[in-house]
Amino acid sequence: MMQRRAFLKSSLLLAAPTLSIPALAKTAQAVPGERTLRLYNTHTGEKVNTVFWAEGQFVEDGLKDLNKVLRDHRNNKVAQIDPELLLLLTQLNDKLDNNRELHIISGYRSPESNAKLHAASNGVAKRSLHMDAKAIDIRLPGKDLKMLHKAAMSLKGGGVGYYDSSQFVHMDTGRVRYW
Repeated sequence: MMQRRAFLKSSLLLAAPTLSIPALAKTAQAVPGERTLRLYNTHTGEKVNTVFWAEGQFVEDGLKDLNKVLRDHRNNKVAQIDPELLLLLTQLNDKLDNNRELHIISGYRSPESNAKLHAASNGVAKRSLHMDAKAIDIRLPGKDLKMLHKAAMSLKGGGVGYYDSSQFVHMDTGRVRYW
Protein backbone atom coordinates (compact mmCIF):
# COMPACT_ATOMS: atom_id res chain seq x y z
CA MET A 1 0.00 0.00 0.00
CA MET A 2 2.77 2.46 0.88
CA GLN A 3 4.65 1.80 -2.39
CA ARG A 4 1.45 2.43 -4.36
CA ARG A 5 0.83 5.70 -2.45
CA ALA A 6 4.41 6.87 -3.09
CA PHE A 7 4.05 6.02 -6.78
CA LEU A 8 0.76 7.91 -7.04
CA LYS A 9 2.19 10.96 -5.26
CA SER A 10 5.27 11.03 -7.50
CA SER A 11 3.09 10.60 -10.59
CA LEU A 12 0.97 13.56 -9.52
CA LEU A 13 4.07 15.71 -8.95
CA LEU A 14 5.42 14.86 -12.39
CA ALA A 15 2.09 15.66 -14.02
CA ALA A 16 1.39 18.79 -11.94
CA PRO A 17 3.23 21.28 -14.18
CA THR A 18 0.97 20.37 -17.10
CA LEU A 19 -2.30 20.42 -15.14
CA SER A 20 -4.53 23.41 -14.61
CA ILE A 21 -5.58 24.17 -11.02
CA PRO A 22 -9.05 22.63 -11.42
CA ALA A 23 -7.46 19.52 -12.94
CA LEU A 24 -4.89 19.42 -10.15
CA ALA A 25 -7.63 19.71 -7.53
CA LYS A 26 -9.63 16.92 -9.17
CA THR A 27 -6.55 14.73 -9.43
CA ALA A 28 -5.57 15.47 -5.82
CA GLN A 29 -9.04 14.37 -4.70
CA ALA A 30 -8.51 10.98 -6.32
CA VAL A 31 -4.94 10.44 -5.12
CA PRO A 32 -4.09 9.90 -1.46
CA GLY A 33 -1.34 12.13 -0.18
CA GLU A 34 -0.59 15.38 1.50
CA ARG A 35 -0.16 19.00 0.51
CA THR A 36 1.91 21.15 2.83
CA LEU A 37 2.77 24.84 2.81
CA ARG A 38 5.58 26.60 4.65
CA LEU A 39 4.99 30.33 4.85
CA TYR A 40 6.61 33.31 6.54
CA ASN A 41 4.65 36.56 6.86
CA THR A 42 7.14 39.40 6.37
CA HIS A 43 4.93 41.91 8.21
CA THR A 44 4.06 39.92 11.33
CA GLY A 45 7.05 37.58 11.56
CA GLU A 46 4.66 34.63 11.87
CA LYS A 47 5.53 31.27 10.36
CA VAL A 48 3.39 28.30 9.49
CA ASN A 49 4.31 24.83 8.30
CA THR A 50 1.08 22.90 7.90
CA VAL A 51 -0.66 20.15 6.00
CA PHE A 52 -3.84 21.56 4.44
CA TRP A 53 -4.72 18.57 2.25
CA ALA A 54 -4.55 14.91 3.22
CA GLU A 55 -6.17 11.68 2.09
CA GLY A 56 -8.47 13.31 -0.44
CA GLN A 57 -9.76 16.26 1.52
CA PHE A 58 -8.85 19.63 2.92
CA VAL A 59 -7.66 19.66 6.52
CA GLU A 60 -9.65 22.27 8.48
CA ASP A 61 -6.94 22.95 11.08
CA GLY A 62 -4.35 23.46 8.35
CA LEU A 63 -6.64 25.84 6.46
CA LYS A 64 -7.29 27.82 9.65
CA ASP A 65 -3.55 28.12 10.29
CA LEU A 66 -2.97 29.37 6.74
CA ASN A 67 -5.91 31.80 6.90
CA LYS A 68 -4.51 33.29 10.11
CA VAL A 69 -1.00 33.85 8.71
CA LEU A 70 -2.44 35.23 5.45
CA ARG A 71 -4.83 37.63 7.23
CA ASP A 72 -4.85 41.38 6.68
CA HIS A 73 -2.05 42.39 9.06
CA ARG A 74 -3.27 46.00 9.12
CA ASN A 75 -6.51 45.19 10.99
CA ASN A 76 -6.19 41.45 11.75
CA LYS A 77 -9.23 40.54 9.64
CA VAL A 78 -9.16 36.89 8.58
CA ALA A 79 -10.74 35.46 5.44
CA GLN A 80 -10.94 32.00 3.96
CA ILE A 81 -8.17 31.87 1.39
CA ASP A 82 -9.20 30.37 -1.94
CA PRO A 83 -8.16 26.69 -1.80
CA GLU A 84 -7.19 26.87 -5.48
CA LEU A 85 -4.64 29.56 -4.55
CA LEU A 86 -3.15 27.23 -1.93
CA LEU A 87 -2.97 24.41 -4.48
CA LEU A 88 -1.35 26.83 -6.92
CA LEU A 89 1.34 27.64 -4.34
CA THR A 90 2.10 23.94 -3.84
CA GLN A 91 2.29 23.52 -7.61
CA LEU A 92 4.76 26.42 -7.72
CA ASN A 93 6.83 24.80 -4.95
CA ASP A 94 6.82 21.53 -6.90
CA LYS A 95 7.90 23.31 -10.09
CA LEU A 96 10.80 24.99 -8.25
CA ASP A 97 11.62 21.91 -6.19
CA ASN A 98 11.23 24.20 -3.18
CA ASN A 99 10.84 22.98 0.38
CA ARG A 100 11.74 26.31 2.01
CA GLU A 101 9.38 28.98 3.29
CA LEU A 102 7.66 31.23 0.83
CA HIS A 103 7.80 34.80 2.10
CA ILE A 104 4.40 36.46 2.10
CA ILE A 105 4.20 40.18 1.42
CA SER A 106 0.41 40.27 1.13
CA GLY A 107 -2.35 37.69 1.33
CA TYR A 108 -5.92 38.65 2.19
CA ARG A 109 -6.57 42.38 2.13
CA SER A 110 -9.77 43.80 3.62
CA PRO A 111 -11.70 46.33 1.53
CA GLU A 112 -10.76 49.07 4.04
CA SER A 113 -7.05 48.32 3.76
CA ASN A 114 -7.24 48.02 0.00
CA ALA A 115 -8.97 51.40 -0.30
CA LYS A 116 -6.22 53.07 1.76
CA LEU A 117 -3.46 51.39 -0.27
CA HIS A 118 -5.21 52.24 -3.55
CA ALA A 119 -5.49 55.91 -2.55
CA ALA A 120 -1.76 56.00 -1.76
CA SER A 121 -0.51 54.10 -4.82
CA ASN A 122 -1.57 53.61 -8.42
CA GLY A 123 0.00 50.11 -8.20
CA VAL A 124 -2.91 48.81 -6.09
CA ALA A 125 -6.04 47.83 -7.99
CA LYS A 126 -9.30 49.36 -6.77
CA ARG A 127 -11.01 45.96 -7.06
CA SER A 128 -8.05 43.75 -6.10
CA LEU A 129 -8.44 39.98 -5.88
CA HIS A 130 -6.64 40.25 -2.53
CA MET A 131 -10.04 41.42 -1.18
CA ASP A 132 -11.59 38.11 -2.29
CA ALA A 133 -8.72 36.10 -0.71
CA LYS A 134 -7.77 34.95 -4.23
CA ALA A 135 -4.38 36.69 -4.52
CA ILE A 136 -0.99 36.59 -2.85
CA ASP A 137 2.29 38.48 -3.18
CA ILE A 138 5.38 36.35 -2.56
CA ARG A 139 9.13 36.11 -2.78
CA LEU A 140 11.47 33.19 -2.27
CA PRO A 141 14.81 34.19 -0.76
CA GLY A 142 17.67 32.62 -2.64
CA LYS A 143 15.70 32.42 -5.90
CA ASP A 144 15.96 35.03 -8.59
CA LEU A 145 12.71 37.01 -8.77
CA LYS A 146 12.62 36.68 -12.57
CA MET A 147 12.86 32.88 -12.20
CA LEU A 148 10.00 32.91 -9.68
CA HIS A 149 7.93 35.04 -12.06
CA LYS A 150 8.64 32.74 -15.01
CA ALA A 151 7.75 29.62 -12.97
CA ALA A 152 4.50 31.21 -11.79
CA MET A 153 3.53 32.16 -15.36
CA SER A 154 4.24 28.64 -16.61
CA LEU A 155 1.52 27.27 -14.32
CA LYS A 156 -1.19 29.21 -16.19
CA GLY A 157 -3.27 29.20 -13.01
CA GLY A 158 -4.33 32.86 -13.02
CA GLY A 159 -2.81 36.32 -13.00
CA VAL A 160 0.91 36.78 -12.40
CA GLY A 161 2.60 40.13 -11.87
CA TYR A 162 6.27 41.06 -11.54
CA TYR A 163 7.19 43.83 -9.10
CA ASP A 164 10.95 44.21 -9.32
CA SER A 165 11.25 47.41 -7.26
CA SER A 166 9.22 45.88 -4.39
CA GLN A 167 10.84 42.46 -4.84
CA PHE A 168 7.74 40.27 -5.10
CA VAL A 169 5.65 38.28 -7.54
CA HIS A 170 1.86 38.53 -7.45
CA MET A 171 -0.22 35.40 -8.09
CA ASP A 172 -3.98 35.10 -8.20
CA THR A 173 -6.70 32.68 -9.28
CA GLY A 174 -8.42 35.13 -11.62
CA ARG A 175 -8.21 34.89 -15.38
CA VAL A 176 -4.81 34.09 -16.84
CA ARG A 177 -2.91 37.32 -17.54
CA TYR A 178 0.61 38.63 -17.02
CA TRP A 179 2.21 41.96 -16.22
